Amino acid sequence: MEAWYLLYCKRGQMMRAKEHLERQAVGCLTPMVTLEKIIRGKRAAVSEPLFPNYLFIEFDPERIHTTTISATRGVSHFVRFGNLPVTIAPEVILELRNHAYEGVTDPQTPYIGDLVMITAGVFEGLQAIYTEPDGEARSMLLLNFLNKQVCQSIDNKQFQKVL
Repeated sequence: MEAWYLLYCKRGQMMRAKEHLERQAVGCLTPMVTLEKIIRGKRAAVSEPLFPNYLFIEFDPERIHTTTISATRGVSHFVRFGNLPVTIAPEVILELRNHAYEGVTDPQTPYIGDLVMITAGVFEGLQAIYTEPDGEARSMLLLNFLNKQVCQSIDNKQFQKVL
């Protein structure tokens, strides 16, 4: 009888594992989320897995053996409780498929009002408040400089969000 299981994939090989499993007629699910990140100093929208390295699969263990799945390229192992692989309730899979993943933010990406630390340049070591993006590779920061608030455009590579 077909059921949903959870696989852990090797680092960076989840899509390879998914491709090879789909060739074996195994149903796969990887919920994706779109995040705004700063990559190489530029803000970009990036689509990445909601659960990195985890892959939900649907198959019948009487038809395709679990060792065949485990031996698939990119697969590390089944997530298990004791000796048995974890089965995922169909309601959970349905919710993962139907849920819209909006409003999810990257904790490293600064947004308006966030406190940032300047890590390079003339203002290195000062804290500032992120106010807005200034083009693709720069941002406007509000600095408290000599007891006066100054708005300064700074390269995105020269500051990071204070967590």
